[in-house]
Amino acid sequence: MRLRPRDIVVVGASAGGVEALRSFAAGLPAGLPAAVLVVLHMPAGAASALPAILRRSGPLPAVAARHDAAIEAGLITVATPNHHLMVDDGRLRLSHGPTENGHRPAVDVLFRSAARAAGPRVIGVVLSGVLDDGTAGLVNIVRRGGLALVQEPRDALFANMPQSALRYMPHAQVLPAGEMGVALKQLVADQVDLDAAPPPSRLDILESNIAAYIGNGDDRKAGDMAQFSGFSCPDCQGNLMELESETARYRCRVGHAWTADALFDKQASDLERALWLALRTLDEKVSLARRLASDAERRGSQSLSGRYRDAAEESESASELLRKFLLSGNLGQADLELPHA
Repeated sequence: MRLRPRDIVVVGASAGGVEALRSFAAGLPAGLPAAVLVVLHMPAGAASALPAILRRSGPLPAVAARHDAAIEAGLITVATPNHHLMVDDGRLRLSHGPTENGHRPAVDVLFRSAARAAGPRVIGVVLSGVLDDGTAGLVNIVRRGGLALVQEPRDALFANMPQSALRYMPHAQVLPAGEMGVALKQLVADQVDLDAAPPPSRLDILESNIAAYIGNGDDRKAGDMAQFSGFSCPDCQGNLMELESETARYRCRVGHAWTADALFDKQASDLERALWLALRTLDEKVSLARRLASDAERRGSQSLSGRYRDAAEESESASELLRKFLLSGNLGQADLELPHA
């Protein structure tokens, strides 16, 4: 029997996450005997002010993550933009591996790697955010003997991430973000048996290798752990494979990962973008057809001019219908039948 305390706390947040993390950090006790690792979804090209914000919010120091740094108790370590934050054998790893749900850093990457590396020593915390980021990783943590804390959805600015986590982890401890520190002080005092934890699954190992981008090509392919889904990856347009996991998730050949909710949301935004492109094309077609009709009329070709004017009217009708639909805000909620243009 190998006994260790629960000494790794991994925290994930997205929309509304800064406020949630400030409350969370304010409630942490000074000298917490556990490392706190944080992923907040953020733009790839921007510097993060989150370490400074969290330093001012509570008693624990906060720093930006550094590759190969030792995991340090009593310290909040924040993922850096455009890099996944991972746990590996007592040290931190930064990776430029494939995005998950369009994000790098991604919450599930941190959660999954911590579960694989530290098993029951891990406490996973899901805070405010949209969609279902963090759910799959939290399932991994609990499956390996770790614990789950979820922000009370009514306390979150965006309740989707906490609600999704609770659908799969209904027995998770639910607290407002500002009250989690008291619970963590008690939980990190627990001693857990590392040998009692079930080993990570083949899929867990595969996904950690993909995020870290280690191993050869065969080590990063789902193979018999997935089947073709019939969907395309929004990032690279490759075929998505549906993974055999508790939550509906997909990966493409090069490693981009999507949950079902995130894929659905991305498809909706891509559809809207395509429809705006179609609208612009229709408007340009109207202008060009009218110009060609005028040119044909000046040359005395009434029949050709008429054909162009008919094409302009058809395209204008389609354009008006499409514009009305886009501006209605009902994308995905109504059928759209455009006239032939």
